[in-house]
Amino acid sequence: MNKIAYSIIVAASLATTSAFAADMSTKAPPAPPPPPSPWDIVVTTALMSDYNFRGITQSDHKPSTQGGFEWRYNFNPNFQGYAGLSGESIDFPNNAAAEIDAYFGVRPTFDKLALDFGFWEYYYPGGNCFSPVAALCDRNFSGPFVPPTELVSVAPLGGNVTKADDSFYEVYAKATYTFNDQWAAGVQEYYSPSVVNTGAWGWYSTGNVTFTAPSSWFQNGLGMYASGDIGYWDLGTSDAFYGFTQYTSYANWDLGVGFTWKVLTLDLRYYDTNLSRSECNAFTSAENATFSPANITAQNLNGLGTNWCSAAFVAKLSASIDFNSNLK
Repeated sequence: MNKIAYSIIVAASLATTSAFAADMSTKAPPAPPPPPSPWDIVVTTALMSDYNFRGITQSDHKPSTQGGFEWRYNFNPNFQGYAGLSGESIDFPNNAAAEIDAYFGVRPTFDKLALDFGFWEYYYPGGNCFSPVAALCDRNFSGPFVPPTELVSVAPLGGNVTKADDSFYEVYAKATYTFNDQWAAGVQEYYSPSVVNTGAWGWYSTGNVTFTAPSSWFQNGLGMYASGDIGYWDLGTSDAFYGFTQYTSYANWDLGVGFTWKVLTLDLRYYDTNLSRSECNAFTSAENATFSPANITAQNLNGLGTNWCSAAFVAKLSASIDFNSNLK
């Protein structure tokens, strides 16, 4: 009798186990997480004590603001396309309202080597044409004619002149090699057929080195980096509006440190060039130029000089929000 009861219990147990196993085999596995979106957008904003571009102030050594965004599409983990729009406040000799940057390109990567190829348009709306000859401010140099005395009031041999439209474009190629978590180095090349719409071509070459501090150096999400850049802008000859002036090619450099916390970066940087005050005025037609006999040269007959290309210390506080990373 006991053997019969035991057999019944074992048979029932095996049947239950088999039914449970069969039930388990018919249940669908959990759905895999959706793949990450190939689309991304990054929003940037900044406040800076001076807007410095290749060693030359774009805001007359006054504070400037920036805001912009960049769309990105990741074709695969090693190839990204992008397009962006940005705006900066400026103080140009022609009284342009702002700088609007529109750009696009691609970023292929090969292990530790990151490349970047693209096109950049610098658009300066709302400018006026300053010239002693109203005929020069025609449809080719369109914009309201303004006597040059409003640009520079004192100039024994004539004041500075500037077109109403300083807009121009560049094509560029960049390469960055990341050696390890701390060190990276890069080189960049830019070309424009008419720098700042002067008619003079320009090749700009630059290289940089960046050191990123180990995360163990700081706490609470703080980070730090140090970087330096050195560049050379090879410039051609202007068009007739600027008197077929051969601009002085020049070197520029900067060195600084930055501190990061979450989406914020505080960058403290020193900028300088090897341009004289006279050479700087010939290239920029600076609105703050002043006369000195020492500034009179064959290139710069009006004797005006400016500090727009001189040494400058710039503090910049910026924020960068990556919607795929920062807002998850």
